Amino acid sequence: MTVGEYLSGLGDNPYFGAGFGLFSLGAAAAIARKSLQGALIILRRHCLISLEVPCRDKSYQWLLQWMTVKGAKQTQHLSVETSFSLKETGHVKTKYDFIPSIGTHFFRYGRTWIKVERSREQHTLDLHMGVPWETVTLTAVGNDKTIYFDILEEARHMALKQHEGKTLMYTAAGSEWRAFGHPRRKRPIKSVVLDDGVSNRILDDCKEFIDNPTWYTERGIPYRRGYLLYGPPGCGKSSYITALAGELEFAICVLNLSERGLTDDRLNHLLSVAPQQSIILLEDIDAAFVSREDTVQQKAAYEGLNRVTFSGLLNCLDGVASTEARMVFMTTNYLERLDPALIRPGRVDLKEYVGYSSPHQLRQMFLRFYQGQNAETFAEQFVEKMLSFNKPASPAQVQGYFMFYKNSSMEEVIANASKLWTLT
Repeated sequence: MTVGEYLSGLGDNPYFGAGFGLFSLGAAAAIARKSLQGALIILRRHCLISLEVPCRDKSYQWLLQWMTVKGAKQTQHLSVETSFSLKETGHVKTKYDFIPSIGTHFFRYGRTWIKVERSREQHTLDLHMGVPWETVTLTAVGNDKTIYFDILEEARHMALKQHEGKTLMYTAAGSEWRAFGHPRRKRPIKSVVLDDGVSNRILDDCKEFIDNPTWYTERGIPYRRGYLLYGPPGCGKSSYITALAGELEFAICVLNLSERGLTDDRLNHLLSVAPQQSIILLEDIDAAFVSREDTVQQKAAYEGLNRVTFSGLLNCLDGVASTEARMVFMTTNYLERLDPALIRPGRVDLKEYVGYSSPHQLRQMFLRFYQGQNAETFAEQFVEKMLSFNKPASPAQVQGYFMFYKNSSMEEVIANASKLWTLT
């Protein structure tokens, strides 16, 4: 049998014809599938632009809030996020925000349709936040990156507007800063009455530092500033820093040097990643470190409390690896307990005493609480009465006394001034 006759016989065989047809159909489907996969790869590489935002990125929460406003109205698959806001009256209001849930969503931004994939890794945790690892991936047609820049900027401005007129507080959580409590309504700086000229000196120095970074750069001076407020307790050191942050529109990063587990490396890292436009506050610095001139027994008492060394703190404030563009405020009730190396120029550039109520403070505080006819005269009488006792009174004591007599006449307030130390 010739080859031609053999092939002709196979062609006439119905089993062979059916098998060949199935093979051809399978091969065509495989080729089509490969071609489609290749076309999708080319489409993703050249015709689509994606942006992945992990939950550790600072813009992640901004983006979720933006999606709550922009995207939640265009999808039926939602998850709830409960938050609490502090009203001016002091009451806490519960708020429910509906954000696109885990999965795939589509919504329009301008004239562009955007695919949003919100994914969660159930077996992977963000160790700093203690929540499952999440990512949000945005995909749009085209190759123009500005659409994502516009989205992130819009999300950032939306977040800033939400906190407009309020002061944010941060505390250290692991190696990151985490928002603490509710954003606080800005406290007017005039509401904290310090001795004459003290507030203006601090405020003017801060503004001069913020407005002149090039002055430091041109002269090779590290662009950082340190402040120390010292004086008896209850005289307004912490209250003034809170009001100052509101006046400057800065946040406050509260750092506890006595925290267990805080090391030199972690301290340096926290100072380097502090939020922009923030004041780093080290309260009661004397409680964490004492002077090196003290006895060995005193040193042993505090060295076991934490792993931050005194030399580590000095290097973080003014060392080779210390960060710039930073404002650090320290407070203490006992200036004499601080090591001279800690408060030397370069680490502490401005020291201000915040002490017991002066005649200026007594007068101003009286006028803030009591208005009316002859208020200035009554204020002078109150000052004279207080000076006659020859006893120091902190602004906290004076304020507490005024609060007790807030509904009384000015004559009664002056007549009972001797009770100030017993009531408070």
